[in-house]
Amino acid sequence: QVQLVESGGGLVQAGGSLRLSCVASGSRSRLDPMGWFRQAPGKQRELVATINSRGSTFYAVSVKGRFTISNAKNTVYLQMNSLKPEDTAVYYCNAKLLRYDFWGQGTQVTVSS
Repeated sequence: QVQLVESGGGLVQAGGSLRLSCVASGSRSRLDPMGWFRQAPGKQRELVATINSRGSTFYAVSVKGRFTISNAKNTVYLQMNSLKPEDTAVYYCNAKLLRYDFWGQGTQVTVSS
């Protein structure tokens, strides 16, 4: 059974930085792509960034230039710089294997103004 475990969330002031990590386990095949989504209170879950096995990345317009996604072995990272109050949300790690989607439990990121 595939498991995704996130860490690194917390409370930070506007302009600050956080680094999220997501460790994947339980899969004999490569999970591809992997990425991050977020969900703010009262809003739908939205895509933040993805990275595939070739290293190609995709970013939402709202985070481009501020966030950087990277990966190493079975771990995906999200470096978040210049954080804004509107980045406040629960951040979820996502991984795909064929037609299946796997999700982590989420980690809270709160940015104070």
